[in-house]
Amino acid sequence: MTEKRITYQRTAPERGYTDRVLRVDLTRKEIKVEEVSAEMREMFVGGRGYCLKLVFDGTSGGTKYDSPENVLALAGGPFCGETGFVGTGKFIAGTISPLTGTFCDSNVGGHFFPLVKISGFDAIAITGKSDEDVMLVIDGDAGEVFFTEAPAMDGALIGAEELVEEWRGEGKQINVAYINAGNGAKNTFFGCINSVYYDTRRKRCRAKQAGRGGTGTVMRDKGLWGVLVRCNAKRAGSNRPADRERVRRAGKNLRDVIREVDPNSMSLGTQGTTALMDMMNAFHLLPVNNYQYGVDEREKAVSGFVFEKEYFKQKTPDGCYIGCNLACTKGHENHKLLTGPYKGKRVGVDGPEYESAAAMTNLGVFSIPWIMEFNWYCDQYGLDTISTGVTTAFAFEAFEQGYLVEEDTGGRKLEWGNAELVMELVHETAGGEEGFASVLARGLRRTKLWIADRASKRTGRPESGIINALNDFAMECKGLEFSMYITKESLAQQGGYGFALKGAQHDEAWLIAIDQLNRELPAFEKKAVALRWFPLFRTWFNIAGLCKLPWIDVRNPEAKNTPMPARNMPTVDYYIEFVNGTLGTEKTLEDLLLESERSYTLHKLINLRQGFGTREHDNIPLRAMAPVFMNEFLSRKEYYEEYLTERAGLDIAGRSDEEMLKMLHGDRRERYEKLTDAVYSEKGYDANGIPTDETMKRMGLDAPEYMQIVRAARKRSGNRN
Repeated sequence: MTEKRITYQRTAPERGYTDRVLRVDLTRKEIKVEEVSAEMREMFVGGRGYCLKLVFDGTSGGTKYDSPENVLALAGGPFCGETGFVGTGKFIAGTISPLTGTFCDSNVGGHFFPLVKISGFDAIAITGKSDEDVMLVIDGDAGEVFFTEAPAMDGALIGAEELVEEWRGEGKQINVAYINAGNGAKNTFFGCINSVYYDTRRKRCRAKQAGRGGTGTVMRDKGLWGVLVRCNAKRAGSNRPADRERVRRAGKNLRDVIREVDPNSMSLGTQGTTALMDMMNAFHLLPVNNYQYGVDEREKAVSGFVFEKEYFKQKTPDGCYIGCNLACTKGHENHKLLTGPYKGKRVGVDGPEYESAAAMTNLGVFSIPWIMEFNWYCDQYGLDTISTGVTTAFAFEAFEQGYLVEEDTGGRKLEWGNAELVMELVHETAGGEEGFASVLARGLRRTKLWIADRASKRTGRPESGIINALNDFAMECKGLEFSMYITKESLAQQGGYGFALKGAQHDEAWLIAIDQLNRELPAFEKKAVALRWFPLFRTWFNIAGLCKLPWIDVRNPEAKNTPMPARNMPTVDYYIEFVNGTLGTEKTLEDLLLESERSYTLHKLINLRQGFGTREHDNIPLRAMAPVFMNEFLSRKEYYEEYLTERAGLDIAGRSDEEMLKMLHGDRRERYEKLTDAVYSEKGYDANGIPTDETMKRMGLDAPEYMQIVRAARKRSGNRN
C-alpha cells in the first residue's frame, strides 16, 4: 500500500487534557489533528461524552452501522492514565451499532488509551472505509501517525507478543499496546474490540474487551484491522494535575479502603469477577438454560473459590493498569485448547469475567475448562461472549419448545449442557459459514425473526403469533442481548435493563445487589429515584475514564452511617477530591451528575433521531419479569404462592397452577408499567419517554439541532407536549 503519514508535535496532557482529537478517514487515507473546542470540553467532559458528541456530529438519522460516514469513536476521559489513582486504564468505544441501529458504547481497560493520551490525544474519530485491511499506528515517540499493512494475524491473541516486540524497538520499554478485532468480528454483528497489552509479570500479552454492541464489527467493516500505539514518555504524573498532593491523597484513601474491605467481602483481588458466581447462585440470580432458572447445584463446580484455588494461581498484583490495587484482572496460564483450529495448543486465558462464565451456565454448561475454551476463542475471534452466549441459548430453547427443528439447525439436536456443540457453533459463527451459524451471527433479534419465518412456513401458523410467543423468552431489549442476571424478582433491575439507553446491559444500572440481595430499595419510590441516580453516576465513570468497580463493589465501612449506604458516599468523596485535584476546580457531586446527565440526554437524542428511544423501546421480555412456562413456576411454586398472597395481595384460594401463573404475569406487567411512569417523571421525560422542554433547557441542549429531534419525536408519538 502507499504509505500515508503525518507528523505532529506531541503535547503533554495538562490538568488531564491534551485538547486534541485525532481524525482518521479510511476512504481517503487522511489523518489530521484537530483541537477540541472549549464548548465540547465544557459540555461533554471526555470519554463517553466525547464519543457521543463525535458520533452525533458525524452521523445522521439515516446512518447505518456500515455507512461510510459512521463514526467509530474512541476516547479516554480527563482522569484516564493517572497512575496515582485506582482504575484509570479505561476508555470508551462508541458507534452506530449493527445490533441496535443506534448509538452503543462499551468501556474497556488496559494500557491502550493511557498510551494514546500521553502520545497527545484525548479522542480518536474514525470514518470511511478502506479497500484493504490496514493498521493505524500512533508513534508518540516519533510524533507520527500513519497507516501500514495489517499484520498477518487472524485474531487478537495468537502472534500478539511478536507484534508488540516488533514495534517496541530495540532497547525500549514495552510501552506498546494495540486494539483490534479478530476475523470473527467481520462475520457477526456482535464483534468486540480487544485492548491488548503486554503483562511484564506474566510475560505475555493480555486482552480486555469492549464487548457490547458490535464495535469490533464496525471496525472490521471499515477495513481497519486495528490501531497500535507506542510511547515511552513517562507515565507517572503524566496527567499533570493541578494539585498533585490532593490527587495522591485521594488515591491513597481509596487504596486503603480496597485493601481493608475487598479480601473480606467480594474477594475480587483473588477471584476476579467470578466471585459473583456463588453470590448470584445463592439468590436465584445465576442464569441457567436461557434464564429459565436462577440456581443450580452444579454451580459449585464453577464457584469463584474453585477458580481461585485451581486456576488463578498467580499471586502478584493483577490490575489491568498501573496504580490499581483491586487487581481483579485474573487469568489462567495453562489451558489446553479442546477444539477448533488451535486444538491441543496451551494458551493463557484472560479472565474469565463473571459474564463469560455465566454465558456458559446459561447454556447448561458447568465446567471451568469449557468456560475457559469459550472465553479464549471468543477473545481470539473478536466475539462478545454475552451476545454469543445469549443468542445461542435462545436458539437452544426455541429448539426445546419446538420452534426450531433439526432441519433448521443442520441436523443438530440443540441440547442443554452440550459444550462440544456450543463450541462447534462458536467456530462456525466466527468463520462466517453458511447455514444455521450464519443466522446466529446476526444476533438474537434477527435470529428470532428467522425462526418465526421458518416455523410459520413449516406449521402454517401466523408468523406474527409465533414472534409474540418467541418475544416472551427472547432475552434482548433494543436489539442488545441481556447481560447475565436473572431479574424476575428485582423490579429495580428490570428497569435497569429496560431503560438503559443502549440496551439490556448492567453498565448503566446494576441494581440487582442493592435491590434483591441487600433489600435497600424496599419502597417503590426508592426504586424510581435509584433508576435516575445510579445510571447517572455509573455512567459518569465512563465520561471520566475510570473503572467503577472500586466504587460499586467495594463499600466503604463508613457508608453504613450515611442516609443511603448503597451510594457509598464516603468513597464518592474520594472521587470528588480526585476530580478537583486534577482539574483545579471545586466541583460538587451535583456538578458531576449534571455533566453525566447531559451526555445521557445526548444519547437519548441519538436514539430518537435514529427512530428509537420512545416508550415501546423500553419494553422487556416477559421472562425478565416473571416465569414464562410452567416448569419455571413449579421450580419455585411456594415462593410464588407467597408472593401472590403477601406482596401482590391477591386471592389464590382454589386457583390452579395455570391460573396463578397468569395472575403473576398480570401483576408483574402492571408493576413494570407503573415503574416506567415513575422513572420517566424522575428523569424529566413525558409519558412516551421523550425529554421535556424544561429538561432540555436544564441540560443546555435547547439549541435548534437538538430541539428539532425532540419535536420530531413528539410529532411521531402524537404528543406535542
